Amino acid sequence: MRIARWSSPTAGAIVHDGFVIGDRVVSFPDALTVAEVLARGRDAARGLYERVSADAGTPLADVQLLAPLVPASIRDFVAFEEHVEGVSAGVEGKSDVAPEWYQAPTFYFTNPHTVLGPDEPVAPPVTARLDFELEVAVVVGGAGGIGESNLTPEDAASVIFGYTIMNDWSARDLQGREMKVRLGPAKGKDFGTSLGPWIVTADELEPYLDADGFLAIRAEVYVNDEPIGEDLVSNMGWPLPELVAYASRNSRVVPGDVLGSGTVGNGGCLGELWGRNGALTPPPLQTGDIVRMVVEGIGELAGAVGAPVAAPELPAARRRPRTRRR
Repeated sequence: MRIARWSSPTAGAIVHDGFVIGDRVVSFPDALTVAEVLARGRDAARGLYERVSADAGTPLADVQLLAPLVPASIRDFVAFEEHVEGVSAGVEGKSDVAPEWYQAPTFYFTNPHTVLGPDEPVAPPVTARLDFELEVAVVVGGAGGIGESNLTPEDAASVIFGYTIMNDWSARDLQGREMKVRLGPAKGKDFGTSLGPWIVTADELEPYLDADGFLAIRAEVYVNDEPIGEDLVSNMGWPLPELVAYASRNSRVVPGDVLGSGTVGNGGCLGELWGRNGALTPPPLQTGDIVRMVVEGIGELAGAVGAPVAAPELPAARRRPRTRRR
């Protein structure tokens, strides 16, 4: 099953939630939303699909796909060793994967309020090093919408509702500055994350699971139709259920959470290639560039680079006298 959200140019700003069936879209029965379907889980979604699968719906070509969900939260992992090797070479002058990387699948939280859909342009900050990141994302679901804590990998697999493509847009110069403070990334990342084109339910991709539980699907990225990178998602350090299990550790994952795999290796972002090449080759993204990502079994997600937006300036920190009394 493919789950989507869309609008129609002839129906104003009305958002529809439902299934993509062949070359048409069909709304959920009972005016349900994607969030409500995720909370009911995959088995319930299958029953809904059977209720409307014969409906005429609307031609897919006549609608504009939106981001396939409004995320409850977005965690983004760094689970590909090859990506870390390349990016670290650009930041530190040499390729280095910290021993701590191998101990646990590290992630950060990014902004669920700046999510972009298919063909929706990103409005970056003023940056000299705009980049993309090619990822596959897990979408969490679950019967009843109850949050889950301290999941085993086996239990975590059962709450994976499906997968979508994720582009973690990145301003590398801003990211590099703020991470020198040993926190972040923040403003280097939180201006835009593209998701889409839809959610493919986990059962559809089960044939791609290898003997070790890794999702062996091919992921490719193009800039202005020029191939930049390609990898197998199965080259990540942990299978996707283990990312979900780690996220739930002493915490909670809930339906609607999105967990990015982290950037694939072998050119999954420009930053990796800059590190390997010792120069800004290929060049940073510019206004008007089109980034297109293709992931086997899921689909295609494209987005244009819009004009940068200059934010109001803030003053630098004040050096205060550190007095302890008024």
